[in-house]
Amino acid sequence: MYVSSRVTAVAFDVLETLLDIDPLRERLRQLGQPEALLDPWFLRFQRDAMALALSGDFGAFEPVARQALRTESEHTISEEGIDHVLAGFAEMPAFPDAAPALAELVGAGVTVGCLTVGDAENTRRFLTDAGLAPYIDHVVTAEMAGTWKPAPAIYQHTAEVMRTSVDRMGLVAVHAWDCHGAKRAGAWAGWCSRLEGEPGEVFRPADVTGDDLVEVASGLLRAG
Repeated sequence: MYVSSRVTAVAFDVLETLLDIDPLRERLRQLGQPEALLDPWFLRFQRDAMALALSGDFGAFEPVARQALRTESEHTISEEGIDHVLAGFAEMPAFPDAAPALAELVGAGVTVGCLTVGDAENTRRFLTDAGLAPYIDHVVTAEMAGTWKPAPAIYQHTAEVMRTSVDRMGLVAVHAWDCHGAKRAGAWAGWCSRLEGEPGEVFRPADVTGDDLVEVASGLLRAG
């Protein structure tokens, strides 16, 4: 395996790409909430964070996630209950394809990082607990960049942190909109079909697609 002449650094999305948020359903169930609440809650959280960024403001992960859960549950969860759900982020397991994909890139000499909406310290702890930290050189957060994905500035900031130019950085995610944002910023994009099945026609196509993260990582190494 050789390192692409173009892609020298790869940043991975964290939630739903490297780490599985599905166990949060059980915490919702323990509070008497439907497990299906996880999906609209997480979508509202992402939407509200993006809305704040578009308006020129920035919302940190926890307060935005808390408010989204209050609203989506129709204010039927206590603040203690919300604490219980949010604590579950510290126990998210890695997807089985995460470590092999990261290891392949590291073995090829590629700089590997994470680009996440979460808190940097918490994210490092989550990655450590999930067994992924040894592969990660950099953790970049929305708060560090001062805006949320998919604003171009966050991908450009990530490239700076990873000490490369944005046109030599790849972004890997299971969200087509995230890959679209990376493409718009001038980066390479690798999309994994695990979550969405088919890429959305309204988004710019990723440079590499695959059914798992290993396939995407391998494709980025061959790109360029």
